[in-house]
Formats: sequence, C-alpha cells, structure tokens
Amino acid sequence: MDVSIGTIWEAVSRALPDAVAVAEPGRETTYREFDERASRLAAALEVAGVRVGDTVACYLYNGAAYLETVFAAFKLGAVPVNANYRYTGEELSELLTDADAAALVFSGTLAERVTHAAQHVPTLKLLVKAGEPHADGSTGPAVPELEDLLAAHAPRKPQQRPGSDRLFMYTGGTTGKPKGVVWRQSDLLHSLVVPIFHPLGVTELPATLDEVVAIAVEAHGEGRAPTTMPVVPLMHATGLFNTMGALMVGGRAVTARQGGLDPEHVWHTIAEQRVDTVIVAGNAVCRPLVDELVHAEQAGTPHDLTSVRRILSSGTALSDPLKQALHERAEVTVIDAIASSEGGPFAFAMTSSVRDLPAHFFPVPATRVIGADDRFVEPGSDEAGHLAYCGPMPLGYYKDTEKSATTFRTIDGVRYAIPGDLARIEADGAIRFLGRGSGVINTGGEKVHPQEVENVLLTHPAVTDCVVVGIPDETWGERVAAVVAVPPGATVTVDQLRDWVRRSLAGYKVPRSVVLTETLPRTPTGKLEIAWARKTARDSGAGDGS
Repeated sequence: MDVSIGTIWEAVSRALPDAVAVAEPGRETTYREFDERASRLAAALEVAGVRVGDTVACYLYNGAAYLETVFAAFKLGAVPVNANYRYTGEELSELLTDADAAALVFSGTLAERVTHAAQHVPTLKLLVKAGEPHADGSTGPAVPELEDLLAAHAPRKPQQRPGSDRLFMYTGGTTGKPKGVVWRQSDLLHSLVVPIFHPLGVTELPATLDEVVAIAVEAHGEGRAPTTMPVVPLMHATGLFNTMGALMVGGRAVTARQGGLDPEHVWHTIAEQRVDTVIVAGNAVCRPLVDELVHAEQAGTPHDLTSVRRILSSGTALSDPLKQALHERAEVTVIDAIASSEGGPFAFAMTSSVRDLPAHFFPVPATRVIGADDRFVEPGSDEAGHLAYCGPMPLGYYKDTEKSATTFRTIDGVRYAIPGDLARIEADGAIRFLGRGSGVINTGGEKVHPQEVENVLLTHPAVTDCVVVGIPDETWGERVAAVVAVPPGATVTVDQLRDWVRRSLAGYKVPRSVVLTETLPRTPTGKLEIAWARKTARDSGAGDGS
C-alpha cells in the first residue's frame, strides 16, 4: 500500500464524514471538518511558498490544531516537525534552524517565545498563531490567526500522496542537541500494525487503501474503533503516532484542556468521552492520575473507569505498584513499552490483572541485544549489551550522516536501530533494562544531555567546575542533579543556580538537586568519576527543588 497517512485520513474522512475525529474541551471536530480545515491550512501553506519536502513545525499544545497542522502538511507532501512546547525562544530557534523550517504553527500562549525565531530563522515563510495569548497581555510577532487564515483560503483539492513522504520526530537523544529522526510514512505505517490494527483483529498491514477504509468503517460501525486520549504531549512519538493510528481506523482522538497535567480533569474527560485507550509516560504521568483516583475514592466520589480498556505507557518504565492500583480499579490491560523515536518497540510488559505482577518485559521478534564485537547476547549469559531492533525504522537523522551511521547499523546484512539502551536477557527470555550507556538522563520521558546543562552552569561567574548526572527518582524515573564547585566565600545559592539554568533551558532540564562543593576530584587528565558524582548527588538531601 503505497500511500501516505494523509491520504488514508482523507479516504476515512470521506467514508465517515459525520463521525467525531477530535474532541477537545468545548469543541468536537467531525472527520469532514477535520479534512476541510486541514485542506484550507494546506492551501494557505502552499500560497506562502511551502512545497513538497519542506518542513512545517508544530509548536503546539495538544488539541485539534496540532493534528490539523500535521494533516495539512501531509496533504502537501510537506514534512511535519515536532517542537517541544517547553523550549525557550532560543531553543526553539535552534530546532527550527536545524529543521530548515518553512512554516511554524504555534499556540497563542507561546507567542512571546516565537519572537526570537521570527527574527533568527531565515527559512520561515509563514507563522500562524492558533488560539489567543494569555490574558496578561503578553504578545509575540504580528502573524495571522489560524481561524482567519482558514476563512481566507478555499480548501485545497486532495491529491493522493505516496508512502515515501516523510515525518520528522525530533528527540533529545544522546547527542545534546535535538536530532530530527526521519521517518518514511510507509515505514511508520508498518510500525503501527501491532498497536493499531491488531486490537481490531487485523494481523497484517492492509494491502490497499480500500481495505483500510473498510476496516475503519466496520470498526466504527461496531463500536470497536479506539477512542484514544494522549495524556502525554502530541509532540512526543508515543502520543502522536498512536493518535495518528486511531484516526486511520475511524477512531476518535480526545485531548484535555491546555496547561499542566490536571488529573481530576483528565479522569472526568475520560468518563465523559468514554475513552478506552489512555496514553501515559511512566510514573511521571501515571502517579498523579493514580493519586487522584485514591483521593476521589476517599472523598466518596470515585471516578468512572468503566470505559477504559487499555493504558499504554512508553518513554520510561511504569512501576508495578501503579499498575496494581490501576488493575484494582478497572478491567484494564496495561501495556508498558520500551521504545524510542529511532525505532521499536523493543519489548513489552503486558499485564491484565494483579495476578500478572510483577511485570516482565519480553522482546518482540525483531529485537536483539548486541554485545561486544557485534555478537548477539544469549539469554541467561549475564552479559550486557545494546538493545537493537530490525523492524520498521527511520531512514536516519536529518543532516547528520555520522550519527545516523552510529545509531542505524548493518550487522550480517541486516539493518538495526541501536539508540544506546543497555539491557540484559534473563534465562527466561525477559529483558532487563539497564538504562542509557551514553549518560543521557531520561526524566519523565524527556531526554536531557548532561553537557548541555553543564555548559550553562559554567557560564555563571561563581561556578568553577560542575558535573550533571541522572539519579534515580520514584516518580520521574531519573532526575537531573548537579554537583557544582564554587570558590570559598562565594555567596551564590542553589536557587540562584537553578534560576540561572532556567533562563536558557527548558524547565525539565533544570537540576532538581544541586550540591555545592569547593572542588571536584578530577584526575590530572581532567576525568571525573561519574559514580562518585552520582553517589554525592544521591546522598545529599540538600538543594532539592521542583
């Protein structure tokens, strides 16, 4: 089936025009409206000079506007690009510059941060603001509003697009600066067979566009099409890819109101919209949701979970106590995945009741653990190696052939994605995940490169040396911690150092723990024992922040 995901969405929209495609607070968008709005935006992008292969960045919170922007890009054969809405203005500009972004659609509340990009990214041909800015009067560049732009352009006529069209998924990865993972849509379609088509009884990717439409119509008619709520941001692969898949099979995407995670609102929305599939990212997202369930029960107003059938977690492992709490309250299957933007999923831990706990990750058939000299690690050998995946995968990183060659390698004639996750295979075949060998910190599913944070800390006039590490955290998986050397008599405080980092970097990169010391014990060659730094950060209770 050589068609793009946008072409599939167009066909499903024609077949199910009155079905709800996207539900957000205060508004429902039918498939007909979804297609028409995306067609109008595609026309506006084309008039502005956006062409096949150009990149269209989404600096947006969850909502219909995000999916409409992706759909509009697909219609043109342009390339959707995710931009982390936590990024500062300078971080956004760096990503847009790397992506050669031709257009940027952004949430109104983020307008002030867009000012830097408007002034520093020369490839931008069109900026579009979706929604109003904060009531505090903050403003950004003078750009057209999404609704005005849609009203000013007639829908662009549909043109079937091939599966060779692309999508970029920027990831913090292991290299400090975000890297654009280049997905061919045909490969992405194959990767969605298990999470999207298998629950509908379809074991292989449909061979034709007509087959996909028939599956969507039947699933919708029988009430089996998924109603999916990404509690995680659509800017992350887990949230976007699974939501895109739901819309290919006649499902409904449900989003919460914009802003920080509001667990009570999420559960109310799940009950109101009869959501059956909830997408989370490990403990950082799931713990507040479970805490709210417990709180509501204690208050005598338990939440209605009768619609929930699946909870999908990816990005960082979900702990067994939280899985137990969910199983005790709902007839739900918890699907915990080890995956990355570069490929996978490598392994799943699936539980359907408390009897399945403790959970164990088992690899999918396309997964290997590769040890020294590119040997496959045998189960029960106690040897650690890197997780590798030879299923559907990206083409590589945008404009980085060297890094692509390192992550996407051919071994014995087979191409593997090897992002850097360390693992061991137990005697029963289960995967024991050991973390990232590269030192990248995974905090609540967000990737933080220590060097980037260290570089900012070292610009503070009171800092003479520093090291940034990840230390275990029950909620976030890991938290960012720093051990900072300051000279005797320096008056700088932990809060001042954290504020210093926050000026330049996204909030999730700011160290939650800072330990102050006079010197760091480096060797004559400048090396520092990372194990010492982690122990120092872990053992010190001072300087913890939120």
